[in-house]
Amino acid sequence: MNEEKLILIDQLCEHYKVEMALFSELHDFGIIEILTIKNSYFIHEDKISTVEKVVRMQKDLNINMEGVDTVLNLLDKINNLQIELTTVKNRLRLYED
Repeated sequence: MNEEKLILIDQLCEHYKVEMALFSELHDFGIIEILTIKNSYFIHEDKISTVEKVVRMQKDLNINMEGVDTVLNLLDKINNLQIELTTVKNRLRLYED
């Protein structure tokens, strides 16, 4: 994995005003992968949007980690269904023309 695309979790904790325990829970639920390099913990930058969603769900909506995991799974399924629907619509257009 490219190290320049990794973000130090300590910086994220400071930025979002959360504890390291949040990232540990996210890792335990399989939502993010924590990488350890020279006694420092990192996540890949691709997971920042997920972290932001989780922070909003927990702070604004008071959703526990089980609920967060469920919501993220449902959002992923919705996204996959939207992609599948677009694909089917594009195929249907081929037959309509």
